Amino acid sequence: MPTYVVGDIHITDLAAFQTHVPRALATIARFGGRVIAGGGRIDLLEGGPMPERIFIIEFPSADAARQWYRSDEYQAVLKIRLSASHGRVFLIEGSEISTAVPVAGLDGRVGS
Repeated sequence: MPTYVVGDIHITDLAAFQTHVPRALATIARFGGRVIAGGGRIDLLEGGPMPERIFIIEFPSADAARQWYRSDEYQAVLKIRLSASHGRVFLIEGSEISTAVPVAGLDGRVGS
């Protein structure tokens, strides 16, 4: 199942942060990952506080995501990001969720 690495990051040194991005992207690709969202506009629909920057990276499996994060290659790049930002990063294991939500009394039949 796909696994997602999601970050909620506050940048403290934009120039240093930007130097880490291409290196981080290269490490992500080597572990079969791809960035599916990041750096775009955020509309906070619920709760708070408003995050500054969110990124979402998809990996083919939780093992691939963990191997990427723990790799010597990424750990070297991570030091740059940690010196230029702070925040939280989560690993979320995907699961198959049905798009058909059962509702009592609605079974698709017209009339009774």
